Amino acid sequence: MSEIVWQIEHTIEADVSATFAWRFWSNVANWDDPPAEFVLDGPFVAGSVGTTRIPGQDPIQWRIRDVLPGACATIEIELDRATASFTFSFKAVSATRTKLTQRIALKGENAAAYVEHMEAGFGTLPEGMKRLAAAMTTSASNSISAG
Repeated sequence: MSEIVWQIEHTIEADVSATFAWRFWSNVANWDDPPAEFVLDGPFVAGSVGTTRIPGQDPIQWRIRDVLPGACATIEIELDRATASFTFSFKAVSATRTKLTQRIALKGENAAAYVEHMEAGFGTLPEGMKRLAAAMTTSASNSISAG
């Protein structure tokens, strides 16, 4: 197993249950990071393949790994002799509050070649996690008011 060359992690709490947080996040249609668009071919289970499309760039293929439904999952992108992994975990703080953690890691013999790109692309992780928590909270509120 190769060593991690670069990583970033951020944790935030959202005012939703852990069950709701997992259901929201594991529905790729809820992934909102313009201008990127995300498509999953099949169910959200280990081994399923997805694609990220960004205007003006080649599509990026990724694979879901290590799924523990309701608790955590890892998305991996295979690069040239390197792997970028995105691990999301969900931990109930209370019945209506969940701790969300995202850890992004880069490893492999050629990982150093991707560090600058990863820092540029994911240096705003705290802001992205805030948007995710807010979207979950809004969606939960809307589903309660709609019910």
